[in-house]
Amino acid sequence: MATPIRAPSLPFALAGFGSAVGIVAVIGASFGGGAKETYAALRLPDWAPPSWLFGPMWTVVYALMALSGWLYWRAGGSKTGVAVYGFGLLLNAAWVPLFFGAGMAVYALLDILALNLVVLVTAWLFFRRSRLAALFQGIYLLWLVYTAALNLAVVILN
Repeated sequence: MATPIRAPSLPFALAGFGSAVGIVAVIGASFGGGAKETYAALRLPDWAPPSWLFGPMWTVVYALMALSGWLYWRAGGSKTGVAVYGFGLLLNAAWVPLFFGAGMAVYALLDILALNLVVLVTAWLFFRRSRLAALFQGIYLLWLVYTAALNLAVVILN
């Protein structure tokens, strides 16, 4: 049986999850400075979204990610579940530097495929404690699957 987490009060825990996700967002923003230009220069599939859509989408997804982690923690989630969630944050943080910062679309694809698997496991673990937390992970996973497909298309077309 996994060890449940006993930690700070609810507002501090929510701030902690928000901060962790916020750090991931800042890393992405730091390495994504020329992302709009890079994205515009790529050969993209017909189903690729306009570049302006990524900011609002990731904002919503990041908010759901933070709420998901907090809901899981609040429901007595285990250290294992939080560790898997944290590993997903690390993989997420690596994608923008790989894709836009280093121009390594193939490595970014490998990263996002691993991230898809980690988020699937996270959703499964979260479901055992909080269905809403798992649902938010599921929404995140849907966006990741779409993003991975777009990353694959970029690898093929470029």
